Amino acid sequence: MNQRPTVLDLFSGVGGLSLGFEQAGFDVAAAIELDPIHAAVHHYNFPYSETICGSVTSIEGAEVLERVGKPIDVVVGGAPCQGFSLIGQRALDDPRNQLIKHFLRLVLELKPSYFVFENVKGLTLGQHRKFLDELEHEFQRNGYHTVRPWRVLDAKDFGVPQNRQRLFVIGAREGSPLPAYPEECEKPVTCRDALDDLPDAETFQSLLDLDSVRTKRWGPMSFYAREMRGIGNDSWRFGYPREWEFSVLTSSMRTDHTEISRRRFAETEPGKVEPVSRFFKLAPHGVSNTLRAGTDSARGAFTSPRPIHYKYNRCVTVREMARLHGFPDWFRFHATKWHGARQIGNAVPPPLARAVAKSLLEAMNSKPSRPNRVVSLGDEKLLRMDMKAASAYWGVEVPIGRRNKKSGAKKRKQHEVEAERNGALLNV
Repeated sequence: MNQRPTVLDLFSGVGGLSLGFEQAGFDVAAAIELDPIHAAVHHYNFPYSETICGSVTSIEGAEVLERVGKPIDVVVGGAPCQGFSLIGQRALDDPRNQLIKHFLRLVLELKPSYFVFENVKGLTLGQHRKFLDELEHEFQRNGYHTVRPWRVLDAKDFGVPQNRQRLFVIGAREGSPLPAYPEECEKPVTCRDALDDLPDAETFQSLLDLDSVRTKRWGPMSFYAREMRGIGNDSWRFGYPREWEFSVLTSSMRTDHTEISRRRFAETEPGKVEPVSRFFKLAPHGVSNTLRAGTDSARGAFTSPRPIHYKYNRCVTVREMARLHGFPDWFRFHATKWHGARQIGNAVPPPLARAVAKSLLEAMNSKPSRPNRVVSLGDEKLLRMDMKAASAYWGVEVPIGRRNKKSGAKKRKQHEVEAERNGALLNV
């Protein structure tokens, strides 16, 4: 490998931040992810990186440095925001906020030149600013300064066909120049730009049971679609080209909608919300609403609300969600729709991450270089593991509590009854 600046991705998920930083010219030295299934998918897409399946609460900076064998230039991460507490005098001392505290700890132990803390924009509002104020104070006390004012960036302003606002706090170690926040793109990308060339998944019977199919049914491509397809050297930016099957449509398992659902979808105007399911219908010349992650196994395991396609009377596939998020077609997700949709909904859109990463490179006075080798993707078995198999693969205990069957079944039954009461049937 060439000597490229290195990044550590904390709470990495499948790697939205990882991919954006790689495309900007960084090497993903390591990624830390608690969920064994997400860690397996990250390992599939970034086989050259050191993927660590575990909690940031139990990993020391010295261990990371020993495993990667090189210094870390930038630490990035978006700590899960569920359950943040403001009780007590110091938010960072509350045990429920320990993930933010361990983000701080690992930065101070690894001593990178820069860090990027990504999270929900709600942290900038009202009492929640207490988190940011305390975090900034602790960093300043330990020799890091943050770029002020903090900025909330919208993915649609950075080449992503989706309205998604996220907070980015950027910090530099004393002696390193502070970066500027990235400038917005002039021309937005639309849903049609993102999706029009993709074959309709419903024309493939096999996609009722499988998540991929070989096809030649690709339509005319926009500039954005060409980049997603990896056509031309420029489409890879400064990332590592991957070896992949260009003719295979992946992450496209179908949803078998009822005719009642399809009629409701057809009657919904583009850019509006279907009143029963509450699904947003994409507008061809607009952008998607924010793609959500749905709920985890502890809270009922409900699939994220995928938007309705502007052309077809169905919800978008996981691959179409990926296009709306800025993930290229070579990037794979878990084979199940539930996991795949959650992995996208939890990720930072790679083009947005790339814009932030480019700002850091400019501050570092580091000129990005194109890699001189192609990377082979990982074993596809990594995309099909259930929690038990993924935990065994990493040699860890299952870290996420299984859904209580009685409780989960009760929640599901309530969900089904409510849906039927409103005319919405299962598989919507």
